[in-house]
Amino acid sequence: MIRNLWGPQDVSAYLGVPVGTLYQWRSKGYGPPGRKIGKYVRYKPDEVEQWFEAQAEGAV
Repeated sequence: MIRNLWGPQDVSAYLGVPVGTLYQWRSKGYGPPGRKIGKYVRYKPDEVEQWFEAQAEGAV
């Protein structure tokens, strides 16, 4: 199954945090892994979900 990449707004909605928080986390090396595609940051939904689950486990 092909899943579309998520933009910051999608990740913000999923995690329930402001988009600005995602950018702050990214600048500090924290948060779900994102990749620059041209001038845009995109996230793989599976990686965002894995990062979220790791928070509950205290692994990250």
